[in-house]
Amino acid sequence: MFVDRAQIEVVAGNGGRGGMSFRREKYVPRGGPDGGDGGHGGSVILVAKPGVDSLAAVSHRQSWRASHGQSGGPSDCHGRSAPDLVIEVPPGTTVLDEATGLVLKDLAVPGEQVVVAEGGRGGHGNAHFKSSTNRAPRQFEMGGAGRVRRLSLELKVIADVGLVGLPNAGKSTLLSRLSRARPEIADYAFTTKTPILGIVSLSPDRTFVLADLPGLIEGAHLGVGLGHEFLRHVERAGILVHVVEPMPVDESDPVDNYHAIRSELTQYDPSLGERVEIVAVSKSELPGAERGSCPA
Repeated sequence: MFVDRAQIEVVAGNGGRGGMSFRREKYVPRGGPDGGDGGHGGSVILVAKPGVDSLAAVSHRQSWRASHGQSGGPSDCHGRSAPDLVIEVPPGTTVLDEATGLVLKDLAVPGEQVVVAEGGRGGHGNAHFKSSTNRAPRQFEMGGAGRVRRLSLELKVIADVGLVGLPNAGKSTLLSRLSRARPEIADYAFTTKTPILGIVSLSPDRTFVLADLPGLIEGAHLGVGLGHEFLRHVERAGILVHVVEPMPVDESDPVDNYHAIRSELTQYDPSLGERVEIVAVSKSELPGAERGSCPA
């Protein structure tokens, strides 16, 4: 199942309490304080993992909690620090703090990571407070609290080339012929409801990622049809291939259709109008699909 939005809570671990003890051995009079420091709590880290292509696994768990650090012990034994909790997300995931709306990190490159909740610091034991004037300290520190955050995760598919056009323009068929991807192909609008990626091989050592993106209709930039659910995925495509059907079933003008989609792209994001674009005419083998029907 393809999931491109998720809201989760992340809770970092608390730091361990510092120890409060004194060295007591038969032949060591006045041994002094020996309470060790507590361990640090685990942090929560998001990492962009190659091969992960959906937020489905993340969205199925609403709360992600790291472990707490252990308390300090006697004999200057420090508590064990908790391991960090690592959450794997797809490359192209934007991480936002729900409370402030700020973007914490855009994990666009595989391997990038961000600490979204810092673990609490371990508290000092009483051995930390000994001095020439305080030889038997009885103070120690509790561990620091781990950070709690509500996050919004948004996936924007990363592709070298994105296929855009009206529903049923032939984008899925083109993807299935150029790659081994097998998208659903049917003769009704919005057959493709989620982005589908395919690897196109140019040579044994040259490939690129081609994305079949859900079809657009007029008003998409306002949320009509699949609206923003589609448009945010096209933002990351390096090159746009605009697929135009020369003989639409609704008998609309293909040139007008082309300009309508271009208008939706630029109204959503003006920079999309400056993106490199290739116009591909589909279904040109059909009767009546004359050359004059193609957009100029």
